[in-house]
Amino acid sequence: ANMIIETKHLSKRFGNFYALEDINFAIQEGEIHGLVGENGAGKSTLIKILTGVYHPTDGEIFVSGEKANIQTPNDSRRLSISVIHQDRNIVPSFNGVENVYLGLDVPKRHITSVDFATMKANVQKVMVQYQIDIPLDKMARDLTPPQKTMLEIVRAVMTNCKLLILDEPTASLTDKESELLFALIKKLNAKGTAILYVSHRLEEIFQLTNRITVFKNGKLVKTVETKGIDSDGLIRLMTDNWTSTNERHGQEIKGEPIYSIEHVSSADGMAKDVSFASHAGEIMGLFGLGGSGRTETLEAIYGYKPLKSGKIFFKGKEIKNPTPSKSIQSGIVLIHEDRRGHSLVMSREIKDNVVLSTIDSYVEKGFFNATKERDNVNTKIKELEIKTTGPEQRTSELSGGNQQKVVFARALMSVPKVFLCDEPTQAVDVMTRKEIHNLLRKCADKGSAVVYVTSDLKEMLEVADTITIIANGKTWERLENRGLTSKQVLSYCYQKR
Repeated sequence: ANMIIETKHLSKRFGNFYALEDINFAIQEGEIHGLVGENGAGKSTLIKILTGVYHPTDGEIFVSGEKANIQTPNDSRRLSISVIHQDRNIVPSFNGVENVYLGLDVPKRHITSVDFATMKANVQKVMVQYQIDIPLDKMARDLTPPQKTMLEIVRAVMTNCKLLILDEPTASLTDKESELLFALIKKLNAKGTAILYVSHRLEEIFQLTNRITVFKNGKLVKTVETKGIDSDGLIRLMTDNWTSTNERHGQEIKGEPIYSIEHVSSADGMAKDVSFASHAGEIMGLFGLGGSGRTETLEAIYGYKPLKSGKIFFKGKEIKNPTPSKSIQSGIVLIHEDRRGHSLVMSREIKDNVVLSTIDSYVEKGFFNATKERDNVNTKIKELEIKTTGPEQRTSELSGGNQQKVVFARALMSVPKVFLCDEPTQAVDVMTRKEIHNLLRKCADKGSAVVYVTSDLKEMLEVADTITIIANGKTWERLENRGLTSKQVLSYCYQKR
């Protein structure tokens, strides 16, 4: 068979870390090819290389047998490769037709005026051909998630795309919407477009694909014929099956939970029905795969994102309409992976960042008590062993791990009873990661409750006392972390629900 795309000895290194190592991967013309692997296995790195977002460190890419040099997303489009991500590439204030023509040559009536009638007719022709129904005059922001996905597929067809990459395309779709999408994918494929389908939902992979490639820890484990394998076999290829050895988990956690949520759903539709209870002294893991709604849940209950429905209880009292400041005052903090975006003001001194959310407590009788502020900040720098020249150093000059400790220092200033942690150790070194785990363990031992989200299953099995499974926006089993194996946890995540 002819290969539409082939990589030879492809590697991508960030510093000393291999995100991809020696990948020999091929997609045949006209096939639907599944790509699976745990979070962090290297799937999105491969997509970014094929679409010109990253450049490979080593290796070669061939498109239809010709060696290709993909430097920019435009190069990749010229080679007829299109990608559809879960966070769709759509301009909210453009209508459907305008969005389809992003990056395409626009037909013009004269030199200056754009021929919208022809544009619309061209788009409608494609829609009729594939039986797609989207209101083209609506602003994109008013379209539903599946309509946005369909819109991007129309764009891909208009560019005459030979390889369409779909990255978790059903993450925010209902079952019925997914069915429509699958029908469309099969039509496209029947007309000759090859498809690379990336998903955590194994039932979709089995329903759609001819062959499946498994990635693990940046390496290609195996490419198999879909009809020759079942989901147990796939999960076996995806995991290093190892067992948690955390002794501390033997302790029974008793008493009432101090923080619990019931049937929470988020306005963006990613969290659909989430319930959990966390106790004083417990690190409760919330584990799910990409697109399961973990982050959206934490942001909604903390007050970053609007809640659609559900209840939140803290020490027996209901917290209605949470906002970040209401949460902080109640003793609830959110520690985020996204240090630059949400958590730190990079241009300010360390001490400004540390006291950011508790600044009111340093004002006494109308005067700001700078000495007390400096003492408290210095104590935290010592306690957390933040490597710095002092509280006046600019936050941007610190290493990633130390920046993350500044985020923790601030959180600890408000003496919280509940820590909501979303990937708090992402992109920090192994030593800092250990320190952050120990710090959270200390807080739990002093009577706080910790809710912990991480994509790294090994880390989850090291740190959590119990693990609540979240999949497709809903919570399922609560597992005691005693002798749990990564394969057991993943098979819950991959179950058809």
